[in-house]
Amino acid sequence: MISIFATDRSGVEHAIEGDAARSLMRNLKDIGGLAIPAICGGSRSCGTCHVHVDPAWYAKLAAPSMEEVELIEDAPAYQAGASRLSCQIRLDETLSGIRVTLVASD
Repeated sequence: MISIFATDRSGVEHAIEGDAARSLMRNLKDIGGLAIPAICGGSRSCGTCHVHVDPAWYAKLAAPSMEEVELIEDAPAYQAGASRLSCQIRLDETLSGIRVTLVASD
């Protein structure tokens, strides 16, 4: 199990015991029950699973693909060094304790 701390759009923090076999988006949505549209279902084509990753954790993630960056860099809530698509974050034990904040769907 992987611990995930997610702050929703109302500012409420949720502690989720996640599954490393799932993406961050699937953990937040399916296990945590958080309201994430994820319109494309995780195929990196809509940007509706946009999150801000805590700076202490951002550097621990694999670098985003150029396609991911191009999809979210023009979003109103985009923050360099924080913005990621949660569907593109693959969890493993080294990410236990990760902190993210959901952003408004762009």
